[in-house]
Amino acid sequence: MRFTRALSAAVVLLGLAAAPAAADSSPSASPSQDGDAPTTAGTSFRTATEFEQGQVATANGAAGDYLYWSFPADAGQRPTVKATVKLPETHAAQTWRVDVYDGLRRRQACQWGAQARTADAGTSSVELACVLRTVRAWTEPWANDPLPGTYYVRLTAVNVPTSDLGVPVSTEVRVDSKDIGGAAAVDGSLAEPLVPGIAVTSGADQGDEDEDEKGAVLSAIEPEDGWSSGWWSDRWVWSGIGAVLAALAGIGGYALTRGSGRPSRVPPGA
Repeated sequence: MRFTRALSAAVVLLGLAAAPAAADSSPSASPSQDGDAPTTAGTSFRTATEFEQGQVATANGAAGDYLYWSFPADAGQRPTVKATVKLPETHAAQTWRVDVYDGLRRRQACQWGAQARTADAGTSSVELACVLRTVRAWTEPWANDPLPGTYYVRLTAVNVPTSDLGVPVSTEVRVDSKDIGGAAAVDGSLAEPLVPGIAVTSGADQGDEDEDEKGAVLSAIEPEDGWSSGWWSDRWVWSGIGAVLAALAGIGGYALTRGSGRPSRVPPGA
């Protein structure tokens, strides 16, 4: 009976721990309700318009322009970038493309999604998508893994016919992330996220910079809950549950095989 009660308690603990883990697998970002989503786009990495995950950033531009936005992504997140380009009624065939770069301005490959699409003549809009790899807290210097920090979205039309250069278009960009959790955890973390101006901020915190240099920070965006430390993940919970279950299995096996105690010393048939 004691073993049965212990096993029941372990099952209850397993259910309680599994509940938050299941919740973590849902998209972590939600649409912005404060109406402060940007309505313009930058023209380069340095002038990229910042926006938060879950917001819908809009901008008007022209075929042939390079439109840039930036957003924060933390360790354990798998961002999905979606872009919509609304075209005028009359235009030639245009191929639009969305590219994503990390804080080191390295182009990140898309796991899946329509990264480039051609809008035939007369098509009113074209939709693009790019699902990135999971952001890692740490990686080898030679690897091209996505790391925590600022990510840049570049939207542009490629091989635009001369007749369509300058044709006005309107665009929408949105980023949402799925929290992968402990499945993507690694043993290590960056000293600082790859955010423009982070070195200036660190120096200012130590009192090494004057007021003019403090104003050189280029980015102030970060996840809602701040940047994660990189060492905690739900794999610690599952490891603890595994250890508890292993201990209970050992106790149960011993209880089942030890018998009823010492054998009787009275000879059989006496």
